[in-house]
Amino acid sequence: MKKAAGSIDEYLATLSEDKRAALEKLRRAIHKAAPGLEECISYNIPAVRYRGRMLVAFGAAAKHCSFYPGAHPVMAHADELQAYGTSKGTVRFPVDQPLPDGLVRKLVKTRIAEYDRD
Repeated sequence: MKKAAGSIDEYLATLSEDKRAALEKLRRAIHKAAPGLEECISYNIPAVRYRGRMLVAFGAAAKHCSFYPGAHPVMAHADELQAYGTSKGTVRFPVDQPLPDGLVRKLVKTRIAEYDRD
């Protein structure tokens, strides 16, 4: 059984160069959208917390990468996500076509606004 990563850097180090590059780009975009987020590993994938609550997560699969901004952001930006595979709370994208920073920013900001309403 593979040992679980203890940090995002450890998780990324296990990936192929192309997946690592795509997820590093996503990681930077998340932090640009909301500086000061706390990084962690949750359910064995990279995630970030906002005010102690899980905000978003991301990871690599065999044939794609995924971003997990939550159900509300995915529904709120469905028109902009038509080029990607989506399901409740998940956006899947090809490794060679990382999500645009502007779209990541919108998804993260929408998730933060959702949490701030609670």
